[in-house]
Amino acid sequence: MLNHLHISNFAIVRALELDWRGGMTTITGETGAGKSIALDALSLCLGERADGLVVRPGCDKADIVATFDISQLAAARHWLAEQDLAMGNECIVRRVVGSEGRSRGYINGVQVPAQQLKALGHHLLSIHGQHAHQLLLKSDHQRQLLDAYANTHSALANCRQYWKAWQQLKQEYGELQSSQQQREAQRQLLEYQVAELDQFAPGAEEFAALETEHQRLSNSHSLIQASQQALQLAYDDEETNSYRLLSHACQQLDDYKEVDPALAPIHQMLTEALVQIEEAGRELRRYSEKVDIDPERLAEIDQRLGLWLNLSRKHQIPHDQLALFHQQLSQQLSELAGDDERIVQLQLEIQQAQQLYCQAAEVVSELRQSAALELSDKIASSMADLSMANGKFYIAVESAGIDKANATGWDQVDFLVSTNPGQPLQALHKVASGGELSRISLAIQVILAGKVTTPTLIFDEVDVGISGPVAAGVGRLLRQLGESTQVICVTHLPQVASQGHHQLFVEKYTDGIATETRIRELADEERVQEIARLLAGENVSANAIANARELLCAP
Repeated sequence: MLNHLHISNFAIVRALELDWRGGMTTITGETGAGKSIALDALSLCLGERADGLVVRPGCDKADIVATFDISQLAAARHWLAEQDLAMGNECIVRRVVGSEGRSRGYINGVQVPAQQLKALGHHLLSIHGQHAHQLLLKSDHQRQLLDAYANTHSALANCRQYWKAWQQLKQEYGELQSSQQQREAQRQLLEYQVAELDQFAPGAEEFAALETEHQRLSNSHSLIQASQQALQLAYDDEETNSYRLLSHACQQLDDYKEVDPALAPIHQMLTEALVQIEEAGRELRRYSEKVDIDPERLAEIDQRLGLWLNLSRKHQIPHDQLALFHQQLSQQLSELAGDDERIVQLQLEIQQAQQLYCQAAEVVSELRQSAALELSDKIASSMADLSMANGKFYIAVESAGIDKANATGWDQVDFLVSTNPGQPLQALHKVASGGELSRISLAIQVILAGKVTTPTLIFDEVDVGISGPVAAGVGRLLRQLGESTQVICVTHLPQVASQGHHQLFVEKYTDGIATETRIRELADEERVQEIARLLAGENVSANAIANARELLCAP
């Protein structure tokens, strides 16, 4: 509920502080005084488009702050918590508009974009202007009103969930089906490529090993010759070899290492070198005996390497990635086979998802049909209270079939009305006038207020075009609505204004230089005078005052 509204330098308002209370508050005033100015400020505060023209002439900015008690508005508290903007059971919304047209919005002290102000506003206020009842002609709005009365929230959530799952499966199936021909061509190519590589069977480290072996076999004669020459020089030559020369050097030092201990470590190194040369000689002999001269194996490796390089060039990949490429192609072929299996599986999943959706949609439909009968009777009864005694009202709920189903079910909801005796029930837009639509819309709001949590309701001259008993009926309905929620109503009708629990008066003041609007709450006697003015105009008579008192005392 709206608790407080601060307005400064907005339009012709210089400074305004308004405390709001529960129940029904009516706003009256002379024509042109700016009765809707507080509502315009509220709309701007809650995200409506900002314009520098709203700033009071001569001022640099307009500032509007609205404070709400959200203890009874679970949806608003949930939204604020989701946005990390919660601040207990109070919500403070602010909008600052500069004279150049730029604006800043705040929720509980945190700067936010206008879209967030507007999103929050839907949970705090519901503003009904002179033409708001036109929404009642739209089929979707009619369905939403019936759903609110039938409390289909949980059932609709299930319906939307199953609808989404069903549509996602159908989309996946359609995509796989549409690409089936392309996949078949791709499969044939992959099968040929994989079969070719399967036959060749490249190993992960094979290419490097083949290159090493090829190099060894290609140089086998040179390797044998070099190893044998090294063996001769190091150990086997009968005349001169490294081992014999080094052995002779050791003997030369052997007799003198005792004379000078400094020669001992040198002698030790030469002795160890003799051991190393002897070991190297044995290894060279074994190596030269093991080196193969195998022209057949060399030819085989040449052929293998040639095929390897040809396949690498064919697939335009580095030769050392051929084995990995083979694995990737095999995986792609396996996935294509999996797509075919997925198509078969999807057919079953789609059938199951459709069945779940149909069950959920049927639950929603049953709730709507049951609620439609009850709501129809209540609206028809309210129509009688609003001077449509011969009116009939019926909510038709018909299944449009699975082919026209959507996330909200498959029902076609139509509000049908007959306003005159003998007239058949027809769609609202064919029968009801603007005034009748306005009264039916108001009746529905009153009925729904007892079924759902309703934010503050603001009616901006919705009573235009009515008078007499109809106006009195509208006033009574608004007051009834005010018993369960906060109602703010801008009106020019005494029958409506007198039904308010509280009444605000709007007046325009000028000093000849500047003009400003002021709003104040009327005391009991002031209300009598204002209702009398609405009844009689500027020349208020004793009869008008008596009539005003009677209206204010009427239940």
